[in-house]
Amino acid sequence: MAFGTRIGVEALRTVAFGSVTSSYAAVGSATTDMIRLVAFNNGTNQSLLISLDGTTDHFRVVGNGFKLLDLTTNRVRDDGLFIAKGTTFYIKDEGVAPTSGSFWIEALYATGGV
Repeated sequence: MAFGTRIGVEALRTVAFGSVTSSYAAVGSATTDMIRLVAFNNGTNQSLLISLDGTTDHFRVVGNGFKLLDLTTNRVRDDGLFIAKGTTFYIKDEGVAPTSGSFWIEALYATGGV
């Protein structure tokens, strides 16, 4: 018997460089499910900070870089670590505002067995 889990894909969340400031701002809407894998992609020319609560610096992504969090890709539906359903991601600059590019988030969640 084979076991598997189908993936669901969250809506792409994008922010252009001109909207990135020194204060945390939400990147799109809250997540719709428990996130198993998330990629923070920084296509701007400056380092950016990411927060999961809008106040605390949690992750740094260098300019033209990315951070991939593969939390629970190879687990069954409700097993392992997840970013909670309803989480909003926030970004801000690290002291110097970017002058080009954009920042985007890609996320996957489990939808059930195959």
